[in-house]
Amino acid sequence: MPELPEVEVVRRGLENHLTGRRLEAVTVLHPRPVRAHPAGAEGFTSEITGRRVDAVARRGKYLWLVLGDDAMIAHLGMSGQFRVNQPGDPQLRNTRVLFDLDDGAQLRFIDQRMFGHLEFVPAGGRCPVPHIALDPFDPVFDPSTVARRMRAKHTTVKRALLDQGLVSGIGNIYADESLWRAKLHFDHPTARLAQARAISLLKHARDVMSEALTAGGTSFDSLYVNINGESGYFERGLDAYGREDQPCRRCATPMVRRRFTNRSSFLCPRCQRLPKPSG
Repeated sequence: MPELPEVEVVRRGLENHLTGRRLEAVTVLHPRPVRAHPAGAEGFTSEITGRRVDAVARRGKYLWLVLGDDAMIAHLGMSGQFRVNQPGDPQLRNTRVLFDLDDGAQLRFIDQRMFGHLEFVPAGGRCPVPHIALDPFDPVFDPSTVARRMRAKHTTVKRALLDQGLVSGIGNIYADESLWRAKLHFDHPTARLAQARAISLLKHARDVMSEALTAGGTSFDSLYVNINGESGYFERGLDAYGREDQPCRRCATPMVRRRFTNRSSFLCPRCQRLPKPSG
């Protein structure tokens, strides 16, 4: 699933192409991406058609088109993509929604697995995703406050990083990378995390995502691309995720893969040890 850096790459591309443009026509080719609209595909189309895009914003893994006081939220899910094409260009398989722009270009939403969604929200000028916590790139994000909330939770550190109600934008890949940099095991109890170390972990998360953003995001297959169809290349710089049996870049110990919920965690068994049981 695209995480904050990948979504931010898409947001920047959309911002460059869409700001100031009018959505002249909207065509829903498959109703599933707009399933949240109470009036269905026709209602979604009527709400969006003719609206001007004032900006493209993001919080965590969500992005949205600012349409005056309202918004069109987009979540890419596992495989959602936006592409900017000319109307006559061949449509890629799994193209789901078309937006004709007033400059003659066409924005296309493509989603192979169809876990992504688009939603019109009459936001009244407010953030349309208030249930999502601030992410580390938000100008008012306060690492000290988030660290205190993290330490107050009765959970483990990776679960806390993935809690989008605590800090948004971090997924499995960047959680593993942040924990490797912080020398923390994914099952380290948050209650036993010192405040300074919790703040440091959040800083590592911001740093690694910033580096990934510079590299265009992390692409393991064709399901993540930017709006021009180009892949990111940060996977070349990953220190933990996907590096099972490869030497740790700090101590040369072979990296291991461990089960974490219904996913996997990659870590160094020497650098990232669990603390001894208390008491």
